[in-house]
Amino acid sequence: YLRRWIWGMRLLSSVMSYRYMRLVVFFDLPTDTASQRKEYRQFRKFLIRSGFVMMQESVYSKIVLNATAASSVQENVRKHKTSGGIIEMLLVTERQFERMEIVVGEAQSIVIDSDEKLVII
Repeated sequence: YLRRWIWGMRLLSSVMSYRYMRLVVFFDLPTDTASQRKEYRQFRKFLIRSGFVMMQESVYSKIVLNATAASSVQENVRKHKTSGGIIEMLLVTERQFERMEIVVGEAQSIVIDSDEKLVII
């Protein structure tokens, strides 16, 4: 299953690599108080509603059409920042993203992270 998924992602990436990019958001937010836990939940729900897919705990990624679309998404993330903790963003091309190596474990995802529902007019 994993090999088919990797093959499919590489095939998809070869088509998408010149245009699409990935925005990866890393965050480490405090959860000591009730208000901090509320901010954490709100930020995480914002990412999910915005189309981000969880890669690992506190690491989310989203496919964007190009650098212009990425800057718009980045600005939206900045608008929803929390009052404490660390939130970082990394923008990479789809080709760079496909070169990510899984050292230990398996890629686990309930959600298919592809552009099959993407409509370009």
